Amino acid sequence: MTDTHGESGPDRTREGPVWQGEEQPGSLARTGESDYLVVGGEWQDLPEAVEDDTMVINMGPQHPSTHGVLRLVLTLDGETVLSNDPVIGYLHTGIEKNTEYRPWVQGVTFVTRMDYLSPLFNELGYCLATERILGIEEEVPERAQAIRVILTELNRVSSHMVWLATGGMELGSTTAMIFGFRERESVLDIFEHVTGLRMNHGFIRPGGLANDVPDTFDARVRQVISELRQRIDEIEDLLTKNPIWIERNKGVGIMDAETCLDYGATGPVLRSAGIAHDLRKAQPYCGIEQYDFEVPITDTADSYGRYLIRVQEVRESLSIVEQALDRLPGGRVMVDDDKIAWPAQLGLGPDGLGNTEEYISKIMGQSMEALIHHFKIVTEGFTAPPGQAYAAVESPRGELGYHITSNGTNKPYRVRVRDPSFIHIGALDPLSRGLGVADIIVAVASVDPVMGGVDR
Repeated sequence: MTDTHGESGPDRTREGPVWQGEEQPGSLARTGESDYLVVGGEWQDLPEAVEDDTMVINMGPQHPSTHGVLRLVLTLDGETVLSNDPVIGYLHTGIEKNTEYRPWVQGVTFVTRMDYLSPLFNELGYCLATERILGIEEEVPERAQAIRVILTELNRVSSHMVWLATGGMELGSTTAMIFGFRERESVLDIFEHVTGLRMNHGFIRPGGLANDVPDTFDARVRQVISELRQRIDEIEDLLTKNPIWIERNKGVGIMDAETCLDYGATGPVLRSAGIAHDLRKAQPYCGIEQYDFEVPITDTADSYGRYLIRVQEVRESLSIVEQALDRLPGGRVMVDDDKIAWPAQLGLGPDGLGNTEEYISKIMGQSMEALIHHFKIVTEGFTAPPGQAYAAVESPRGELGYHITSNGTNKPYRVRVRDPSFIHIGALDPLSRGLGVADIIVAVASVDPVMGGVDR
């Protein structure tokens, strides 16, 4: 290798032994002041000085097994990982800062794109914090609360199915990939039926929902629940006792309870270490405490335990959705306060979500006051009193929290997000030490990071 920087450039001379005379097998032979000739040979013939060297390699950022644009700088001793230093920022979108330059309601459009596999959880966390600042938590209609629970628990199912599909694909199981994405599609069909969009819905709004669910909502969701229960059984038949799946996951990516607490891990990562912490039980929201469900845990603290937890969480989520449908109340889906409530009357048309013809005819031809109100609240939004609030939800990856500060204007002063993927990326180093390079794929997949939430 020749130094291309010239005499004034950085010194690229390799420090260490230089062998003269007869070339040594597997060594670097010096041919000039800053030139080396790489010589081949057998590994067992390498000098001790070279054998003791460690190697630093990059995995990513463009890598199919790093769940997005994540870069891992691995320090290796042969095939054994000594350290794992994650490098982030390749997907930075500035979502937090963007929300501070938009009216309160428009912030939903940004945060839904953060963790793009669980957009409804981002919308819900943001709206819960906004409602807490507005002081209208108790005024959100029960029907809106129940529908929020139904949609977010379905979103938990779809997110876990993507994790199962991608994790299976990375370990060579294309069948798991096909199954996982197939089940996710059935849930996304429901979301499209309700919101007009498969992802990034902007459907949960401060004070309630953008609009009510269609009349066919109940029947379609119950059909999907029935199908998913049968298909989860098929997935477990394929993987749970599969010797290859067990061999690749058991004992890999161990993160015990003490380490989880030290790093702030939550969700399936924490529950796999035997700690039954779930915000739906510890700090209930949207009336979810009225539903009967269990918090699955294991004591393995490894990737296999996280798999078992996510499969069981899918079953529990389907049970919650079914209970919510059974007791779904009638009434409004937005607060009564017209100074806060989104004014449009939305419905699903051939082009997706939009204003109904009845509403358009009213504000355009019958009521000038209604048109003025619509224009003002859509363009300027509402004003929130000064203060700050924190609200958190149990997302598929753990505690997703929103700390929002208001300075008394129509825009947030500061929006700060506690994203569980960001926390878990910081714990990849202790999770990886002592593993082989191939096991890094399993360890990273087991925490299920989504880089949109990490970089935001």
